[in-house]
Amino acid sequence: MEIKEGNKAPEFCLRDQNDKEVCLRDFAGKWVVLYFYPKDDTPGCTKEACSFRDNMVEFGKLKIKVLGISKDTVKSHKKFEEKYGLNFPLLADTETEVNQKYGVWRKKKFMGREYMGTARKTFVIDPEGLVKKIFEDVKPEGHAEEVVKEINES
Repeated sequence: MEIKEGNKAPEFCLRDQNDKEVCLRDFAGKWVVLYFYPKDDTPGCTKEACSFRDNMVEFGKLKIKVLGISKDTVKSHKKFEEKYGLNFPLLADTETEVNQKYGVWRKKKFMGREYMGTARKTFVIDPEGLVKKIFEDVKPEGHAEEVVKEINES
């Protein structure tokens, strides 16, 4: 089932970079930015993560929780967090169950080769748990600012 704006955000629980379980329901009554990215410590994903890191004051003012999800391991997330001083949870979806629930696990092409991977996509979830906005095919550079602007305008 494809998730559309206005749908209830699918519930999940995953482990973060500190091996702590984080569930979407933990943030009931709060705004959540849930962003899916392909791989820790790669150029585009690093730009995107650092963009969220650098805008955390703005997200804090708006009382928004940012969560990043990839299929990398808890250990990989910890190294990524430490290397770039990331200041938000990175969730390990190693079995791609949440990627699949949110429709971001899809066929991709690179240099003529097809493979399954994570599409770069962001969901803004409102305090009632409804998907308020979906950003498709995200460009890593400036994405966090785009999300802040969208939330400020709604």
